Amino acid sequence: MASTRSSTVADVITRTATRHPDRVALRFAERSWTYAELDRAASRAAGALLRLGLDKGDRVATYGRNSDAYLIAFLACARAGLVHVPVNYALTKGELAYLLEQSGSRVVLVDPALRGQLDESGVTVDHVLALRDTEGSVLELASSGDVPDDLDVEVDETDLVQLLYTSGTTSKPKGAMMTHRALVHEYLSTIVALECREDDDPMHAMPLYHSAGMHVFLMPYLAVGATSSLIEAPDIPAILRLVEEERIGALFLAPTVWVPLSQHAELATRDLSSLRKAFYGASIMPLPVLRRLQERLPELAFYNCFGQSEIGPLATVLGPAEHEQRPESCGRSVLFVEIRVVDGDGADVPPGELGEVVYRSPQLCTGYWDKPEETQAAFRDGWFHSGDLVRMDAEGYITVVDRIKDVINTGGVLVASREVEDALYTHPAVSEVAVIGTPDERWIEAITAFVVTSSDVTEADLIAHARTSLAGFKVPKHVHLVPELPRNQSGKILKRVLRDDLDAGTQD
Repeated sequence: MASTRSSTVADVITRTATRHPDRVALRFAERSWTYAELDRAASRAAGALLRLGLDKGDRVATYGRNSDAYLIAFLACARAGLVHVPVNYALTKGELAYLLEQSGSRVVLVDPALRGQLDESGVTVDHVLALRDTEGSVLELASSGDVPDDLDVEVDETDLVQLLYTSGTTSKPKGAMMTHRALVHEYLSTIVALECREDDDPMHAMPLYHSAGMHVFLMPYLAVGATSSLIEAPDIPAILRLVEEERIGALFLAPTVWVPLSQHAELATRDLSSLRKAFYGASIMPLPVLRRLQERLPELAFYNCFGQSEIGPLATVLGPAEHEQRPESCGRSVLFVEIRVVDGDGADVPPGELGEVVYRSPQLCTGYWDKPEETQAAFRDGWFHSGDLVRMDAEGYITVVDRIKDVINTGGVLVASREVEDALYTHPAVSEVAVIGTPDERWIEAITAFVVTSSDVTEADLIAHARTSLAGFKVPKHVHLVPELPRNQSGKILKRVLRDDLDAGTQD
């Protein structure tokens, strides 16, 4: 039941369906959904969830890869007054158990291919429903039957609609409590900052369990009435092929996908002329990779998107016209976000000085689920403290230096890991790199690089290369050649795993 002034996530789809009922909203695999069909599907699925005996505010976990069923499940939760809990499909069974137990989820909606992992987690919930590909699935329930006129639940914009779990790069994931009001404001900020248009023809390849894939790209594009193409996973050959075949106009990828795509042989042979907008974010884009993509696709407009789960997640954007003058910047704050850069005492730092970026915004979460101490630590003095170390110039442009926890103290001098990573990325053999500080008796912390290479190169070669562009104290003391870097599916490298692995090796 909607109020007179309703502004909920589910209302977004209903309003687009009213304007464009017969326009295709979503394509996935061999299926397509008009806006009217998608709106009806969300209502049917919402009714099916409520018939399980769920109450308003109950948590419903969704454990699956990208699909039309995944989107419908999210919209159904929003319409039914339930709290959606997106789950990373790459989690170990122990990590999965933690999220389900910490959130108190009563229901799990799961891809059949992942059901075994769910069973092995040992978590007991009231109900487990398949998302798709089987009888009685969410997709089947949503596809046919009566559309309920009234779900007998009143959803308010201040109600929780999702627990967005943080990436857990430095600690256990925390569930950011997002309201309908926060996400609708986030959609508006995105539409303005990214100039989302109904004729952009976007493709969505990054996981929808991540806030960027769902809330910066898919939902805002559904709000403006675009026709979105959704694929199950960010497979590079499939992305390049579909851009050519379906004349895709807009594409978001995390830097960990843009990096190998920029090196892929088909980048030079596919017709990508339809592509007009390229979005990147979720982690720092190496500047050499950005330049490589710009050289191959000079007409492509690049948007740098920065933020974090707690703010929905978009906080700043660097637009296409701003890239030439400020390629290292992630732009200025979006429509509904106010930012400051402060020192350890909470005082504003002068333009160009290092400090922590803090936010004030209706997009912000209301806190962390069942974690009052962490909530109090993050929300203080009327601002949300991000943990990101940045510089802001006199015009309000932000340049991210590092996570505060990732700044390296070497010999009493602070060094940003990103600066060292960018230097190593200029070596032609380097595919991926992560730099951390490791305990050292002489240096306090030794700059240590983990590097994935595409051809034969030695640790000494890479150290020598770094010396050509970095001051001596910034050059890595140690380089480890590794086959891959640990990262989550949102594109963030898990530096805590690198530290833990080194500690374990030292102990052995």
